Amino acid sequence: MRARQPRVVCVVVTCDRVALLTRCLEAVAAQHHRPDHLVVVDNGTEPGVADALAQALAGSGTQHTLLRSETNLGGAGGYAYGVLAARALGADWVWLADDDGRPGSPYTLGRLLTCAADHALDVVSPLVVDEDDPDRLAFPLRRGLTWVRRRDRLGTDVLVPDVANLFNGALFSARALDVVGVPDPRLFVRGDEVEIHRRLRRSRLRFGTCSPATYLHPAGHDDWAPLAGGRLTVLVPRDTTRRERTFRNLGYLTAQPGLRWRRWPDEARYAWYFLLQRRDVDGWQQWRTLSGQGRREDFRPLPTAPARRGVDAA
Repeated sequence: MRARQPRVVCVVVTCDRVALLTRCLEAVAAQHHRPDHLVVVDNGTEPGVADALAQALAGSGTQHTLLRSETNLGGAGGYAYGVLAARALGADWVWLADDDGRPGSPYTLGRLLTCAADHALDVVSPLVVDEDDPDRLAFPLRRGLTWVRRRDRLGTDVLVPDVANLFNGALFSARALDVVGVPDPRLFVRGDEVEIHRRLRRSRLRFGTCSPATYLHPAGHDDWAPLAGGRLTVLVPRDTTRRERTFRNLGYLTAQPGLRWRRWPDEARYAWYFLLQRRDVDGWQQWRTLSGQGRREDFRPLPTAPARRGVDAA
């Protein structure tokens, strides 16, 4: 008798971006090693998601499930919903994607599965690269005390151990999901991937980045403000709503086991940015208020604030 092949379920979260979703689904359907089942979580109200899903998978033989949410659960809530559905479908591996990214080649999933088997990994991430410049990383990776922003600075090793850019094309084993759980829906905008990374490190499960496997994604460099000539950075989203939730979520993260050491470096870096670099006392006070709210685990809805010239024009 032949051993049963691992069952792979792909989970894609989308919200009112049907054109981008279509591009993502087509890239998933074109994989040489196709997922056994595709779950799409629709957080939005834009029509056409069901048609895009059916059209992308036409003739592929891949089963699919569309989960509509009348409430926008955000990325974290959408992934939580989709991951639980995937586990209920009997997934051995869950491959996560979102609508604005896509596999970089038809061999992305196959390379992730091979890398996981060769290196006994429970979680493996592709190399997330800038869709406009694939030689540049979409999000910098920390290597020791430095941030790596270009592919050629990572070396030639197939596996970059203990480093992962989660959710953007990351492949989770069922065992890993049973140990670390699903993303926290309260981290609606930013920080959900950092919190899962925290749980993953504390679990002592093996994880890493498979450099031959690529995932295309819009670059996230604009939200990072450099300090000390780029040797340090702070995360300051330009959008008011994203910035407020980011500051609160970062505060929450620095109160969690395994990340408490980050509180005072964060305090110092944001004071440096707002008080010394920006001369923006109001911005620093906002950071202090919102990060304190996060440390108190106060996730009550934040009031919508008008854009402030000092940060939004940065």
